[in-house]
Amino acid sequence: MSIEFFEGKNIFHLQNEEISYVIKILKNGQPGHLYWGKKIKNAERLDRYPTSQHRPYEAYAVKNDSGFILENIAREYPSFGQSDFREPAYQIEAENGSIISDLKYKDHQIYSGKKELDGLPGVYLEHDDEAESLEIILYDEVLDLELTLTYTIFRDYPIITRSANFENKGKQNINLKRALSMSVDFEYRDFELLQLSGAWGRERDILRRSLDQGITKIDSKRGGSSHQQNPFAALVEPDTDEYGGEAYGFSLIYSANFIAQAEKNHYGKTRMSMGINPFNFNWLLENDQSFQTPEVVMNYSDQGLNKMSQNFHQLYRSHLVKGRYRDQERPVLINNWEGTYFDFDTDKILEMAEAAAEVDIELFVLDDGWFGKRNDDTSSLGDWYVNEEKLPGGLEYLAQEINNLGMDFGLWFEPEMVSPDSDLYREHPEWAIQVENRESSLSRQQLILDLSRSDVQDYIIERVSAILNKANISYVKWDMNRPMTEYGSLKLKPGRQRELNHRYILGLYRVLEAITSRFPDVLFESCAGGGGRFDPGMLYYMPQTWTSDDTDAVERLKIQYGTSIVYPASSMGAHVSAVPNHQVERSTSLKMRYDVASFGNLGYELDITELNVDQIKAVKNQVKNYKEIRSLVQFGDFYRLRSPFESNFTAWSYLSQDKEEVLVGFYQILASPNPREQKVKLKGLDAGAEYKELSSGEIYGGDELMNYGIKVPYLKGDFSSKVWRFQMI
Repeated sequence: MSIEFFEGKNIFHLQNEEISYVIKILKNGQPGHLYWGKKIKNAERLDRYPTSQHRPYEAYAVKNDSGFILENIAREYPSFGQSDFREPAYQIEAENGSIISDLKYKDHQIYSGKKELDGLPGVYLEHDDEAESLEIILYDEVLDLELTLTYTIFRDYPIITRSANFENKGKQNINLKRALSMSVDFEYRDFELLQLSGAWGRERDILRRSLDQGITKIDSKRGGSSHQQNPFAALVEPDTDEYGGEAYGFSLIYSANFIAQAEKNHYGKTRMSMGINPFNFNWLLENDQSFQTPEVVMNYSDQGLNKMSQNFHQLYRSHLVKGRYRDQERPVLINNWEGTYFDFDTDKILEMAEAAAEVDIELFVLDDGWFGKRNDDTSSLGDWYVNEEKLPGGLEYLAQEINNLGMDFGLWFEPEMVSPDSDLYREHPEWAIQVENRESSLSRQQLILDLSRSDVQDYIIERVSAILNKANISYVKWDMNRPMTEYGSLKLKPGRQRELNHRYILGLYRVLEAITSRFPDVLFESCAGGGGRFDPGMLYYMPQTWTSDDTDAVERLKIQYGTSIVYPASSMGAHVSAVPNHQVERSTSLKMRYDVASFGNLGYELDITELNVDQIKAVKNQVKNYKEIRSLVQFGDFYRLRSPFESNFTAWSYLSQDKEEVLVGFYQILASPNPREQKVKLKGLDAGAEYKELSSGEIYGGDELMNYGIKVPYLKGDFSSKVWRFQMI
């Protein structure tokens, strides 16, 4: 791992054992992009290829070189105009109304380690020798504006992170109209765009489409990263599949409105950019003020999509997630939500807890309805005081009784929201996001608190802390159940209203930093109506996320498979729920539901007291089994073997780091008469080793399992599954 600067050629070469990334300061003083991909030993020689080429009917940016056409040149952080008509990485507006800028190379710094971003989550290091960073400092002398582009290359991963920081050093005010985190120009590649898209209850479908001349864009304008799109995209070759071909993955560590965009111009060049969504965005930079963009993780694989995913998984498990639970196995939990909804009291909860303790579940989670006058979803959000009519003795008594059963106690919150029918709203109506003299839209009968305000942030920190200090609570599910509408703050000045979404998320990050730091032994799980804010920004503070409100085992095959493109199993909450399923009314076997959920962080979401004797026995065996495999599931390497988006079958596996343990899942959606035989070929094993299948005692060679595969027994009926466990002998 190193970053070299070749002064005579003005070339920077970022490299490790797997990749090279090459930047050149162009003749106009702006940074250009030469290469990103598999490692090149002497990357400075790429300077031999000319950047100038005359083109008809184009403007050129250097007076004495009619071939220096920015529209035809690969750039690192492009502006608009000056002969480049593609979408820029940034756009400013000066006090005179001009949108032209000319940020030129001023200086650079190369150093070991990686700096934290001010107020934003990011990938971190344990030791400085794990990465090296480059800061390229650009300056516009007319605007007196300085821009610092930061690149970090990692020693152990084919990954580079990027961000940008703007600082106004002059006396005039500058409006940032657009401030993306990164932009990369690729030459002459027939890329396809891979994205994770969907809706509530069917999050992160894998979509793939070719790029033609023009702009292909995914984004969120909903206030959070959203169910509809995920802040991730990848550029892939047409022949790239799970285990072959090149893939360039981009993941934004951010939880608010974002954009990911690929633009292919008339010369066949593709510009990929990502960052804060410029729609409805403006940031006023006054004298000596700065603006920091979120961080993008740029991930290269020449071994297909699965290797790209494993790169993300390993980095996020060890250098994004933090705290006690980063390396600790997650508990098996039961949540009362789908079992009772709002209709519960202390006796009912303890009845469920006693039954859960009998099957060795480790954590009981009390969901919505424990506070204020909350008997349905029309009131009390914001009133974080225990409803002792429902829960005599409060949370202290309930937590103690559950602890006495040998289980930990967890609690649901939705701190970012407020109900119009609440004491908090009646006292502070100005604390809600709103536009003066405009009626506010409701979603789930609630409004959003204005977290751009420090007084709102302080209220949430203190009220949540008061509850966590009062009872023995070891887990928090942090929910957020509506999109943002009527973007407006009664506290922000008119010229700063378009800063609201970013200021909101900065406020949320401050809240999360304060609370998670105060309570380092609490396991936090984020949720936003299920998977509406499943993003790296939230994972920085909360090591796992409720993957989707849809708990149907069949739908979860797609949801968990798509989520695995970026996110590790240790981040995915996955529950066995009651049937018929509450989202799609489908009935699946208890075995099928477990066989799907056990490939994430296992939980149960049902009234366990309604199960019969045989079902209770089965659940106890499931919990026992999961405790044996959860280290492998939560921290092993994941392999996608058969896609639910392409056939009637799904298959995946986990392999331990030492290649000694293997867990394989195979799932059939619909049965067919007289079916063809199915076979699964495994990946990543030690070809020279022998593996014992634990249920049958059969011995297989690693090479046999990878090259011939293992035959799937005949599966009877719709929604059926088979799981194998192998141990190296």
